[in-house]
Amino acid sequence: MRRFKPSSQALTQIAGAVVLAFLVMPIFAVVPASFNQASFIKIPPEELSLQWYSAFIEDRGWMSSLFNSIRVALLTTAIALVIGTLAALGVERLPKRMRPFVIGAVLSPLIVPVIMISIALYYVTRSIGLYGTVTGLALSHALICVPFVLLNVSVSLQRLDPNLARAASGLGARPGYVFRTVTLPAIWPGVASGGAFAFVLSFDEVVISLFIAGYGAKTLPVKLWEQIRVEFTPVAAVGSTLILTFTVVLFILTRLSARKRNSAAEGSQ
Repeated sequence: MRRFKPSSQALTQIAGAVVLAFLVMPIFAVVPASFNQASFIKIPPEELSLQWYSAFIEDRGWMSSLFNSIRVALLTTAIALVIGTLAALGVERLPKRMRPFVIGAVLSPLIVPVIMISIALYYVTRSIGLYGTVTGLALSHALICVPFVLLNVSVSLQRLDPNLARAASGLGARPGYVFRTVTLPAIWPGVASGGAFAFVLSFDEVVISLFIAGYGAKTLPVKLWEQIRVEFTPVAAVGSTLILTFTVVLFILTRLSARKRNSAAEGSQ
């Protein structure tokens, strides 16, 4: 009888799945905790109930923070997409010797500790009147979201044949039309991935939000932080579950969109 010997690739995939499960499963533990009928966190819950979801919806503070998070994340995504995409297009046209310096400058917010960035943004937003506003918070979040858009769009730009844009320009198309019909459809997977990263980072960001949000633009992570400092009830698990749900659904939609576009591109070839 022939014995089954798993290949090294299969062993690597199994090990990766185990490590991923070890890292992810504690995060998903908040989901059953949000359906707990008791007034305290217990995993697994003895009885299931939606009472804490009702309490979340009926609480004006929780709902206000949720809508603030969505508004800030959408505005941050729009700002980061515009700046990051333009930066990626500009870097692609620079001489190769200058590209590392420009990319390093754009990626520098990822190197500086977030607490230092938060302190600096606090003083800047206070001085220009944007402290405690959705606009100020979105601009602050965009600072750390732009690098992810730049990286994702740059990867898509490297796969783009520059002769396509040159051919369109040679046929008389204007730069704006070339970008809409040639460049943007080709780099759309990178734009979509960068937008997903920007939305999730903004929606989950807590350190910068603690410094900039104030009372008028309190987001869901800030509300969670304040609630946990007082007491950790299943309502906080509901908020954590909503954040987790937004993140998972957004990345699934992004992956499906990218796979569909890649399939259409392969079919056209």
